Amino acid sequence: MSTAPPAPGSAPTGTPADSAGKPAESEASAATDTPQSEPPARSPAETRELVEAIEWLFFAYRDFTSDPDEILHEYGFGRAHHRVIHFVGRHPGITVADLLNILRITKQSLSRVLKELVGQGYIVQKTGTKDRRQRLLYLSDKGMEMERRLAGPQRERVARALATAGPDAQKAWCAVLAHLVNEDDRRAVEALISNGYVS
Repeated sequence: MSTAPPAPGSAPTGTPADSAGKPAESEASAATDTPQSEPPARSPAETRELVEAIEWLFFAYRDFTSDPDEILHEYGFGRAHHRVIHFVGRHPGITVADLLNILRITKQSLSRVLKELVGQGYIVQKTGTKDRRQRLLYLSDKGMEMERRLAGPQRERVARALATAGPDAQKAWCAVLAHLVNEDDRRAVEALISNGYVS
């Protein structure tokens, strides 16, 4: 049952009023009025540098994905299919649960993509040996061929960029991207990248 709002000027139920008839400020409400930590003050030049760095990331990602997008179109697939093919190729035998944790998409979305990739013979599902409830995912020969086609242009684009940017570009690239990953996830992501299979 809903309750009516307090009349103007009256104290809400359970809140003591002061001598003027106004609600006394509780410790909890006082705490909510405490200013939150402000982002560090930046000069206009620093702000501009940040905006430009973000826009470079946008345009780089746009063109980085454009090459495989054309290939995916031939198959009638999209970027979600590409991500699944990539991580199953990098981690043969990965479980559906682990793949969900990497991609951070809904179970329904992954099920739809897997149904298409399995149904068309790009991914093979096997039952877990220790836990028969698990589904372990592998690329078929057909899937490995598609993975090579999709990865090739992206590897070449990144190789050209690193070579042009200079000898320290690789370390700087990885350092910046690592710090863009949420801090709580960074160690797990680093381990995942380091332990992946490279064909």
